Amino acid sequence: MKTIIIVAFTLLSAFIVNAQGWMSQGARVGALANNGVTFVDAFSFHHNPGALGFIEQGSAGISYESRYALKELQSQSVAVAVPLKVGVISAGGQFYGYDTYRTTRAGLGYSMKLSEKISAGVQFNYLGMNLGAYYGSKHGISAEVGALAKLNNKVSLGFSVVNLGRAKLSEFKDDRFGTLLRLGISYQLIEELLIVAEVEQEVTHDTRLRAGLEYHPIDLLYIRAGVQGAPMDFSFGIGLKYERFKLDLSTQYNQVLGWTPAASFIVDFYTPKR
Repeated sequence: MKTIIIVAFTLLSAFIVNAQGWMSQGARVGALANNGVTFVDAFSFHHNPGALGFIEQGSAGISYESRYALKELQSQSVAVAVPLKVGVISAGGQFYGYDTYRTTRAGLGYSMKLSEKISAGVQFNYLGMNLGAYYGSKHGISAEVGALAKLNNKVSLGFSVVNLGRAKLSEFKDDRFGTLLRLGISYQLIEELLIVAEVEQEVTHDTRLRAGLEYHPIDLLYIRAGVQGAPMDFSFGIGLKYERFKLDLSTQYNQVLGWTPAASFIVDFYTPKR
């Protein structure tokens, strides 16, 4: 029975990855129901390369997630962003699955501020999918673009496009890695409370809406919760920040498939001389 369940989940995850070619990374974003297109940190590499133009310190992050608490559906990711005299260079990767089904997404990006309130970025990624010895491997190259606008001290608007050129996965039925469009907004209601919302559209699937709240009662602690639809998932988590170090823990819950715990860690490792 366990084997049947694992196979079923694997097929489901394969469908999801084929549809999107992208997976949310970082436990802060996970706790907020995958709202991340307006955030500025190392994991912006995976959510909106345009946001990295606002990074002022060199930053690196690692993340781990066990989808539905199954080791066969685990994912790991890394991300690094380094400010230069002009712009920010970034690199990262995400790795998902197990021996029989594994996907890889790794790339390089460049971002810069266009003005004091607007930044933009571009990213090029290698996409790989390994389906075991019988079905072999597939590979592709994709491009990603994004932008972030800080409209004022309280409101930010972010936009990103994943797989801009719709990289081809297979000649069979013109199968392609999915193209994903994301538009998000964040609103700092008060100093301690951030509200985020996002619209996600994969070109061949239903629109997905999500929203989240981040409460910051004391310097050390963040408390987060979120919800997203199509399908419906709930999420919550906490974050701890001490000087240059950030530790985030989260879990998402689907009424049919269960829990998805995640953890991530970010360190700001240097401040460039200007």
